[in-house]
Amino acid sequence: MIATIGLLGILLAAAASVQLMVRAGAAARHGDGPIRGVRMSVMMMLLGATVAFVALQAAILSHDFTLEYVANNSSSTTPFVFLLAGAWAALEGSIVLWGLVLAVFTYLVARTVRRGDRLGLVALAVIGLVALFWFGLMATVANPFRVCTEVAGSTCVDSSWLPLVSAVAPPDGIGANPLLQNHILMAIHPPMLYIGYVGFTAPFAFAVAALILGEQGSVWLERTRRWSVIAWAFLGFGMLLGAWWSYEVLGWGGYWAWDPVENAAFLPWLAATAFIHSAVVQRRRGMLQAWNLILVIATFSLTILGTFLTRSGTIISVHSFTQSGVGPVLLAFLLFVVIGSLALFAWRSHLLSSAPRLDSLASREGVFLFNNLILTVFAIAVMLGTLYPIVVEAFGGDRVSVGTPYFNRVTIPVAFLLLLAMGIGPVTPYRYARPDVVWDRIAAPLVASLVGGAITVLIGVDSVPVVLVVIAGVFVIATSAREYTRQLAKVTGSRLSAAVKLLRRDPGYWGGQIAHAGIALLAIGIAASSGLAARHQVTLGVGDLVQVDGYCIEYETPTARVEANRRVDGAQLVLRDAACSGQIARMEPVFNQYARPPAVATPAVHTGLVEDVFIALAAVPGDEVVLDVHVFPLMWVLWLGGLIAVAGGMWGVFAKKAVRSGRAGESEPAHV
Repeated sequence: MIATIGLLGILLAAAASVQLMVRAGAAARHGDGPIRGVRMSVMMMLLGATVAFVALQAAILSHDFTLEYVANNSSSTTPFVFLLAGAWAALEGSIVLWGLVLAVFTYLVARTVRRGDRLGLVALAVIGLVALFWFGLMATVANPFRVCTEVAGSTCVDSSWLPLVSAVAPPDGIGANPLLQNHILMAIHPPMLYIGYVGFTAPFAFAVAALILGEQGSVWLERTRRWSVIAWAFLGFGMLLGAWWSYEVLGWGGYWAWDPVENAAFLPWLAATAFIHSAVVQRRRGMLQAWNLILVIATFSLTILGTFLTRSGTIISVHSFTQSGVGPVLLAFLLFVVIGSLALFAWRSHLLSSAPRLDSLASREGVFLFNNLILTVFAIAVMLGTLYPIVVEAFGGDRVSVGTPYFNRVTIPVAFLLLLAMGIGPVTPYRYARPDVVWDRIAAPLVASLVGGAITVLIGVDSVPVVLVVIAGVFVIATSAREYTRQLAKVTGSRLSAAVKLLRRDPGYWGGQIAHAGIALLAIGIAASSGLAARHQVTLGVGDLVQVDGYCIEYETPTARVEANRRVDGAQLVLRDAACSGQIARMEPVFNQYARPPAVATPAVHTGLVEDVFIALAAVPGDEVVLDVHVFPLMWVLWLGGLIAVAGGMWGVFAKKAVRSGRAGESEPAHV
């Protein structure tokens, strides 16, 4: 019964997608025709997507092992929160969630479309085409409601697309992938990424609609600014949660490994960052129109590439959980999007030739263009390192790898240039920047940054890259702080009310400055935690103590317990000060063994004001224990910086709405 309801929901959403394309296209051609049918199609799509997702969730929570997806991705002993997350823990379920998020975005976009709005109607037709692909994928090669017809042990080994066939069920499911039921962040991290991925459909659709209609100007940018920043913020938040999950769960002693799927999420974020910045210039000066169209096409295409890399089985990764027929279909859709969009861009390129030119490279527009070039180089370097091994293996059969040294060698200088551009750009005047004006605005921040670098050296840091990143990061923060205090002096009221009033006066600009400060902190945290980390491996017997990098670690006893869904083997440790006297914390790194492999080594982490002590098991403990001990300076700065960057993006979106409702006629902010 659940299989029938779920499949009908998918088919309803797919049919509604076709209706949306036809009705929105017809309404756009007629110019001033009614759009009631368009809105009805959107509501049907949302209803179908909701029914499909709720049906899948109900099947998982009720342990309906007659469904292949439920039997192979959950069990009766899976904790409740991971049962909920099971709806997106594997290929088919993740695409169902993708479809639901897309339907919600479609509904929100449709609410902004009015009668006679040709741009909005064509954009809805484009979204309908994208939705048809995803719901068609669910109804065919990625159907989550396939009924189990043959069982081997606890595994469903054969299934049928038809929901009414005679079904069999294993006595219990085999449970989710252990990596997906080992930490609460895995219930949050993927949905955040999906909102980010799917959110870029709206700006892409409006850009394509503008090209189809031959509309010039920045109207499509104005209408998609909110969606672009929301998608950027959620994608960044999803990556931050993924890094935190990796740090807290995987036990390898890090948070970012240039894994191909990490890169697959990072690539559209880089492209979207460039797009958001160049969109500011087009809205303000009418420039960079071609840049913006190419960037939004690239951003959306990279979200499809990321989905292909994650869900096609093309790569071996902790993020890649499947090998199926979805890969070729996703690749075909990616080619369709890229070739079709670029052909449309080429067809309309003559309309972009009249865009204003830069008055001078020494201007805010010039800095933004430089920023975009750096981000483009950054993205190309990451893409080459990610795709090169895949291409070599596909055509030559040899398996090669591009490791962390390549990415660090290529991206660290580029990231440093980005920090400098972030500091200089917001204080550089438009059109032409006189050197004396720019110097006056950066002199104090430059002094602050050099003082920050000097302090870093005086406290004993001898890593040149770390010192340089501290100098650049402090420069970015100081330029924003200087501009804020300068403008705050002109605002009346108490200190608190004046501070809030200033932030709300131009939320797009100040949201951008908050995000810049967050990214600067993030860069400092990354530099300190990676460049200054101490790593040791020690072996202890029960009752032994060892001194490691200013700490003393005591091995008290091995531990073992059986929980509902796993066996836990660990080591009870005491973290003491360097004199081995005062207790700082009790820690228990563990190995978690689930019904299906692999075992997951989960570290114990003690977070302090200056540094984290990270301890993971190198083997299952007994009378002796082998520990991997890492000391990471300023890890909290990394997490705080990421959160501040996300908060800045969200402030720029939602504070803007508050301004509009509070004061009519508020001018568009000059920055994002």
